[in-house]
Amino acid sequence: MDTPGTGVSRGRIGWQTVPIVALVTYGIALAAWVAVVARLLPMPGGGSGMQMSAPGAPEAMALSNGLWGVVLYLFMWTVMMVAMMYPSSVPLFGMYYKTLDGVSRAGTTARVGAFMGTYALVWGVTGVVPLVVNAVVPLATVAREQTGLLFGGTLVLLAAYQLSPYKNQCLKHCRTPLGFLMEYHRPGVRGAARMSARFSVFCIGCCWALFALMVVVGSMNVLWMAVITVVLSVERIVGLGERLSRGVGVVAAVAGGALLVLSVL
Repeated sequence: MDTPGTGVSRGRIGWQTVPIVALVTYGIALAAWVAVVARLLPMPGGGSGMQMSAPGAPEAMALSNGLWGVVLYLFMWTVMMVAMMYPSSVPLFGMYYKTLDGVSRAGTTARVGAFMGTYALVWGVTGVVPLVVNAVVPLATVAREQTGLLFGGTLVLLAAYQLSPYKNQCLKHCRTPLGFLMEYHRPGVRGAARMSARFSVFCIGCCWALFALMVVVGSMNVLWMAVITVVLSVERIVGLGERLSRGVGVVAAVAGGALLVLSVL
């Protein structure tokens, strides 16, 4: 039987449910952060002279090395998404785990693995977007020649989305995943993957503008990765997350507007 169990309806946390999933999730995220910070992720064109943390550099290197470069970039991007998104997804993974009361240990492991794996896979696919953008508009060149316009415009875009009703709607789903899990629960491993893919769409809708900023400042810039991870984690977990989201929008609007004005003076 694979239906939402009594663990969710009782709201019971329990030492044998969420902590196991939390430890595994944090462990995977930590390993991903170590791989990113220690530069253990392979990228072609290492001798190109480009700094990996520079705006548009990883994307330019990937595109200049054909299919193999794109594959390595998407692998790198997926690891980055795991590092940044998994910590704030612990409540989601833990709640899903608790819907599996009555399922065998092997079945539970397979379903949770499918749920977490699909979540990472969907986020990994989003790495195609910065590659396409860079194929049309080389960010490395634009960042050198029009720094203020590029950063200012991206901040204004971030501000507009952070303050939009679409951001708020997606953020509500990410902050309260229990309702989603109860409404869209599907049995089996395939059902777990389908649920995770569907929920991932809300997460992408919640965070895409922050990741657009990360790509512009440098998708391998560890400092900006850390800052954006903290922001999106607080948005999704902490009680004041919605206020923070709006605050980020206001700050981005002011900073972006100032950069645009200075760039045209």
